[in-house]
Amino acid sequence: MVFLRVVGLGMGAVLLPGLASPALAAGTDMPSLVYDIGISIFVASILAILFVRVKIPSIAAFLVCGILIGPIGIKLITQPENIETISELGFILLLFMIGMEIDLRRMLRSGKMIIATGLLQYPLTVLFGILAGKALAWFGLSTVGDTYDALYFGLFIAGSSTLLVIKLFQEKYELDTEPGRIALGLLVFQDFWAIIVIILQPSFAAPELAPVLYTMLAIALLAIVSYSLAKSLVPLVFRWLSKEPQMMLVGALGWCFAIVFIGRGFEYVGDYVFGEGKHMSVATGMSALIAGLTVATLPYSREIVAKVGIVRDFFITLFFVGLGMSVPPIDGIEVILIAVALTFFALLSRQIIFFPLMYFTGGDQRHAEVASIRLAQISEFGLVISYLGTQYGHISNEFASAIIFAFIITALLTPTLYKHAYRIHAWMAPYLQAIGFREPEEGAVDTEREFDLVLLGFHRVASSLLHDIAKNNPDLLPRILVIDFNVHLHPAIRKLGASVRYGDLSNDEILLHAGVGKAKVVVSTIPDDILRGTNNKELVEVIRRINKDAVVIANAEELSSAQEVYSSGADYVYMGRINTARTLEEIIVRTMDGALSDYRREQEELHGRHHERTEILK
Repeated sequence: MVFLRVVGLGMGAVLLPGLASPALAAGTDMPSLVYDIGISIFVASILAILFVRVKIPSIAAFLVCGILIGPIGIKLITQPENIETISELGFILLLFMIGMEIDLRRMLRSGKMIIATGLLQYPLTVLFGILAGKALAWFGLSTVGDTYDALYFGLFIAGSSTLLVIKLFQEKYELDTEPGRIALGLLVFQDFWAIIVIILQPSFAAPELAPVLYTMLAIALLAIVSYSLAKSLVPLVFRWLSKEPQMMLVGALGWCFAIVFIGRGFEYVGDYVFGEGKHMSVATGMSALIAGLTVATLPYSREIVAKVGIVRDFFITLFFVGLGMSVPPIDGIEVILIAVALTFFALLSRQIIFFPLMYFTGGDQRHAEVASIRLAQISEFGLVISYLGTQYGHISNEFASAIIFAFIITALLTPTLYKHAYRIHAWMAPYLQAIGFREPEEGAVDTEREFDLVLLGFHRVASSLLHDIAKNNPDLLPRILVIDFNVHLHPAIRKLGASVRYGDLSNDEILLHAGVGKAKVVVSTIPDDILRGTNNKELVEVIRRINKDAVVIANAEELSSAQEVYSSGADYVYMGRINTARTLEEIIVRTMDGALSDYRREQEELHGRHHERTEILK
C-alpha cells in the first residue's frame, strides 16, 4: 500500500506540470485567474494532506505550495498578481473576522497592561532592532549596512502576525483566555503602529506629522460613521436577512466592503476639505477591522462569523500560497544569514521587551510569558513595509528577500511554539523566578483553588447533572469546577454557584493549570463524537498523569470503547445508550405490572417535572 502511494505521488509529480501547463490552459477558454486559483488550490490540498499526516501545520504546506509552483519552482503560475489580488481579499476578510471577535469593553477592562504595553512595545522593539542591525553591520554584514537597513530591521521584528496568531487562537478556542486577550490587544496596537509607519514611509528622510494626523482623523470619522450605521440602518437589514439564513453571508460581505469603500473614499473628502494630497484615506485592513468591530454588536454576529469563516479560509489559503510564490531566488549566503539574524532577534525581543513590559504593567508571569512566546512570529505588515521600502529605494532586493525568508521561518515555527508555550514557560519559570519575575502568590488567581469535582466539558449530561446537584446537594456547588470553551454559558454556570474556566480539553497544560491535578473526582461528560482534538481514552490518560489519586469517570458509546477507556485508567465508564436501555426496561416492566403512574410520580419527585427543571441547556 505504501509503495502504491509513493508511485501515485510520483506520477502526480510527473503529470502535474504537463496537465497544468500554460499551453494546455491556453487551449481552453479558462480565464487566467480561474486557472491560477485552480492550480494553487489543487497543489495546496495535496500538500496539506501530506503535511497534516506527518504532523506538520497546513500553513507550511501552503507556503511550500507557493514556492513549488512559483517563479523559483516549476513555474506553473504565469500571473501571480492574480493570487496576490485574492490573498488581499483573504486579508480583508480576516481582519473583518478579527473585528467581530474583539470585545473592546473587555479589552479596556484589561487595564493598564494592554494599553501601556501596546503603546511602548512597538517603538522599544524598533529601537532594539536598530541597535541589532547596526551591530550586524559592524560585524561585516554589508546587506544591513545601508542608510535605512537598521531602521527596517527594527520595523520588521517589531510586529507579530495577526493572521497566524488569531487563526491559531481561534482553532484552539483560546481567544477568550488571558493570553488570548493579551495577544489580541497587542496585535491591535501593533497594527495601528504599522499603519503610522506606512504613512510616514515616503518621508523617512524628513518625517511629517500632518499625514499621520489626517489619517487618524479619517479613522476616527470612519469609526463614527460605521458605528452610527450599525446602530440604526444595519440592524434593520440583518433582521430581514435573518429570515433567509443563506443571505447572511452576502449581507456581511456587503457591509464589510461598504465600509472599505467608504474608508477609501475619505481621500476625496480630504482633498475637498483640506486641499489635495492630504491622504485621509483609511487602509483596507483597518476599514475591515472597523466594519467587524461595529457589526459585532448585532445579535447575529455568531452566525456571521460562521458564514464568513468558510469563505475566509479559502482566501487565507491563497494568501499563503501567494506569499510562497513571492519568495525570490536566493542570491548569496548573506540573504540566509540576515534571515536567520532577523528570526533570532525577533524571538529575543519577545523575551527582553514583550515579556517584561507585560509583567511590570500588571500581568502575571505565566500569562505574560505564554503570550510572548505565542507572539514570536513576524508580522505580515512587515512584508508590506519591506515591499514599500524597495519601491522607495530604502532597502535592497537582497534585504527584502531576507525579510520574506525570515517571515516564513517564524511562520513555520509558530504552531510548535504555540502548542508548547505552557511547557516552555514551565521550563523557564525557575530561571525567571531567580531573576525577579515572581509567580502569582498562592491563591492570587482562581486557577490555584482546589475543587472536589471537576466536570470536563458542559453539554446535555453536565447541564442535567448540575441541575440535580443544585436541587439535591447545593452545598457541593462551590466545590465544583466546569472546564468548557463555550464562554456564552459561563455566566449561567457561575450564577448557579459553580466555578467555570475557559479551556481546550485537548491541551494538557490547560487541564493542569485549571485545577484537575488537585480534584477528588474528575468527570468527562462529552462523548467522543463531540470532543475536538481528543477523546475520552486520551483524556483519562492525561488526567491520570496529572492526578493519580482522583476518581475518574468517563463515558463511551460502544462496549469496545468502554474497555479502552477502562484500560487507560478510568474508575467508571458510563454508557448513555445502555443506561437509557436499562431505564426503558424498568419502564416496560412497571407498565406490565400496571404501575407506570407510580413510576412516573417517583421520577417527577426525584428529578422534577419538565417545566420545573431550570437547566442551563434546555
